[in-house]
Parts: sequence; C-alpha cells; structure tokens
Amino acid sequence: MTLRCLFVDFNSYFASVEQFDEPRLRGRPVGVVPVMAATTCCIAASREAKLHGVKTGTPVREALERCPDIMIVQARPARYVELHHQLIAAIEDCIPIDGKPLSIDEVACRLMGRERQRDHAIAIAHKIKRTLTERGLSPAIRCSVGIAPNTFLAKTASDIEKVDGLTVVELADLPQALHGLELQDLCGIGPSMLQRLHEAGIVSVAQLTAAPRERLRAIWGGIEGERFWAQLRGIEPPSRQRSAVGSVGHSHVLDPQMRNAEGMRSVMFKLLAKAAMRLRQERCQARGLSLHIRFVGREQRYDRGLSFAALDDTPTLLQLMADAIEPLMRAAASGRWNLRRHPPLSVAVSLIDLQPCAAETGALFADRQRNQALTRVLDQVNQRYGNNRLYFGAMQEALAQGAAPMRIPFSHIPDEATEADLGAAPLVADPSMDELWLQRLRQFNVMAESAHRNERESAKPKDPAPHSPSGVGGWVRKRRGQPEDGERGSTGSLF
Repeated sequence: MTLRCLFVDFNSYFASVEQFDEPRLRGRPVGVVPVMAATTCCIAASREAKLHGVKTGTPVREALERCPDIMIVQARPARYVELHHQLIAAIEDCIPIDGKPLSIDEVACRLMGRERQRDHAIAIAHKIKRTLTERGLSPAIRCSVGIAPNTFLAKTASDIEKVDGLTVVELADLPQALHGLELQDLCGIGPSMLQRLHEAGIVSVAQLTAAPRERLRAIWGGIEGERFWAQLRGIEPPSRQRSAVGSVGHSHVLDPQMRNAEGMRSVMFKLLAKAAMRLRQERCQARGLSLHIRFVGREQRYDRGLSFAALDDTPTLLQLMADAIEPLMRAAASGRWNLRRHPPLSVAVSLIDLQPCAAETGALFADRQRNQALTRVLDQVNQRYGNNRLYFGAMQEALAQGAAPMRIPFSHIPDEATEADLGAAPLVADPSMDELWLQRLRQFNVMAESAHRNERESAKPKDPAPHSPSGVGGWVRKRRGQPEDGERGSTGSLF
C-alpha cells in the first residue's frame, strides 16, 4: 500500500467559476483578466480557450488573435473564494483535508489505513466527483485527481489527465510513469531551473530521475535538490518550517484610467498603507522601503531603496515614500516625463529589512508620537468598521476607482480584514494569505511586463548598438544578463 496522497486540482478554476455563474459562457472560450484593458494578460483561461493556445499569461491582444470569439471577463475574487469554501466542504464530506488547502484551486488529502489500497483510493476520488455533481457544482466546475505515494507525485499525476481526469501512480510505476512528461511539467521546474538543467546536460525526465542525489543538489545549489530527488522516488520530505517574515509589500498593474502621475501616486499610497497594516499584524518594524515603477514602452524603470531607523507607523512611511517619488512627480509636472508616450504600467511597494517588535516603546519626538497615536486609531477603526473606513487623502483616487483591490492567487486564500476594501463582497477570512499571495501577484506582474516587452521588441527594428547614458535619481536600465529586481542595476538617463 504505497499510495499516501490524493490530490484534487480544479481545472481552469477562475474561468470555470465564470462559466458556472453565467450559462451563456458555457462551452465557449473564456479569458479572465484582472482589469478590462487590451494591455493586460489573462490570469486564467477556460478549457475551450486553451485548445486555441490561450493560457495563463497570454496577452489579451494575442488571445484575441488566436481565438477571435473568446469572451474576456474581469476577475471576481470574492466569488472565487466563496465557491472555494463550498468545494472544500464537498471534499471534506468524502475525506479529511491534510492541513490547509494548498491554494484556491488545489487540495491535498492524506490517505490512511485501507484508503491506501488502490481500489479504495479510486473509490474516494469517484465519490468526490459524484458529490460535486450532486451539489450542482459540476460539470461546470470539474476537477482532476492524482493519487500517488507523496504530494509532489500526486500533484504531478493530477496534471497528466486533464480535464476531469483520474491518474494513479504507485511506487512500482516509478520512474517509468514520469518518463513521458517534459521537464517543465514537474512542479518546481520553471524557466530558470529548466535552463540550469539543460546546462547540466539533463534534457529529459528520464535523465532527471536517473541523476544521483549529489548531482541534483549541485544543480539546485543546496538542499532543495535533495528534496527534489527524494520526491521523484515517492518519499515525502519533512515540511519546511515557515521562516520569519523578511518583507511585506504589494504590487499592482495599473488600470488604464490610473496610468497617470496622480493615479500612480494614489495607488502607491494605498499599497503602502496596506503593507504597513500587515507589518503591524506581524508585530514587526521595517528598516527599509523599496519602490519599483515600470512604464509602457520603456525598459528603463524607476527603482528606489530607502533605509531608516526601525518604524511601523503609516504616516511616517507615507511621507518617506512621497519624498522618494517627488522627483518623478516634478518631472511629470514639468513635461520631462512624457506621460502620453510612457505612462506608468505597474508599481510595487515593499517594506524590507524587518525586525520583530521586542517591546512597546514610545517615540522620543512629538511628531512621531502623534503619528503612532494616529496609526493606532486608524487600525482600531478599520478593523472594527471595515478596511479603509478611514484613510489618507492621497489614497482617494485609488479607492474611488477601485484600484488595487483584493486579488486571488492560485496558491493562497485571502484575508478579508487586510485585503478587501470596505463595501467589497464578504468573505470567509483566512489569515494565512500574505506570503503566497504576493508570490502569485509578482508572477502575474512579470508575465504582464514580459508581454509588453516582447510586443514592443517585435514591432521595432533592432538597434545596431545600445547606448547607456548616465543620469541621476532612481533610474536603472535592465541589461541582458543583469540581476533581477532587488539587485543593483546600471544608472540610466532620467527621461
């Protein structure tokens, strides 16, 4: 009895929910986007859209070219969470869930005793599918089930047969059962790791499964390589302990109506205020602030990093950020920043270099005392009467336009208290949201920005020789082979 995990993966979840709620979308290709704009990307695609090559990260323009009759709909995070809890309840009536759901659309269940026998495990999978149908959730919302010796292999098995599939991988089936897959089909192998494997001479899953543990440790550069080696062999490595929070922050791809200087500034204020509230909930103080702004039609970005004494009050943090972006605002007012040609595309705000609050200490200066007292009042009012019941005036436009609302990652369930604005649809709160949500949002931002870059590069002739002017402020230009965000880049011209 080598089967220990049953993994449920809801197929094309966001798009399936849209088809569940709107009968006219059923059977039609559907793309879900964060904002209704031609310059954004799909964060989900229905099964019908995937047949035309539309998938997560496909730019809207490209999706329309590949599938002219695709229906583009705006994401409704609150509804996805609401149905998530109904789906979880249906699964738990068939088998207990192992801990918390892994994401908004993925659930791992531990098999015990006789459940580990192949026939019993398959019967549980069929019971889950039947329960979804009986409760009226399927066939609009379907799931694929993988059954295997560990969570990694069960998740891999759930991806082998889409849609509404059921795949069993036993220990005796390994490693041959994996040989028909591509390297990137395995969870944990993204573009950068795929390149590292290719550079190491591993180009197939057969070569990967045959590689010794020490070789994978060297390729991964540490213990993660050994964990991967063990997972390929059906071993369930010990769960990793959640490390102390190293940073808190938010990022957002701006809606078209917010792609101006004041709109950008307002969204950044909202993101920082939300991050500051999370910082206090983690009982931490920040000693640094990191800002990133990207623009439509430019590789050049605006990056600023600030260091200061440890603090956690919102007014002081907002003032520090306002000072940091003031040169950019002056450039917009004077015309040195051509907003029509290069409007802001996305913003990211992170509080970094965190330290735990060892004890409650009062500020020495009167203005800091006032800011701390104001912050306590803001938190008390917003926690009792709804997020952003009280807010700073600089956030007004972002709130009025509904910019930077709560979003749903594929790997986390959001916390209404810190994510949802006042007046948003009520949710069942889950305080485990923060870190994985930020990871998912960063992934989407990278996809959106990459799509803009690829579209721009394909439309213009290649420059014979790039020019790297010098400049001032927080401007950097990313070069080929240059480190990603968070590492120092070269300084470019202001505009």
